[in-house]
Amino acid sequence: MHQHIEWDDPGEHSVMAVFSHDNAPHTQTGPGDILSARYQQHVIRVEVEAYRQDDAVSIGKVVAIIDANGQRRKQLGKLALHDYVRLPDDKRAFEPQPEDEDDNEG
Repeated sequence: MHQHIEWDDPGEHSVMAVFSHDNAPHTQTGPGDILSARYQQHVIRVEVEAYRQDDAVSIGKVVAIIDANGQRRKQLGKLALHDYVRLPDDKRAFEPQPEDEDDNEG
């Protein structure tokens, strides 16, 4: 059984939005792939064990929960490491890039 998660809207970090304008062929998601999404403003990494093409959903286990400071956690609310989740393609998100230190200097 999998943990039901209300994923955050990926907004401008949406993987699907970026690749919707790309005509290049892409490989289909499959076992062993690591995908990212957002949940309660944290980055969640999921290792795919199965992909359901009919409803565009990856099924896998949580392998990382990362807060905004890059710190890893073992649990976030009802979600914990190694929980099985369903991750719809439209909730996949690119991970935030670390801020360049030069950008923060006055």
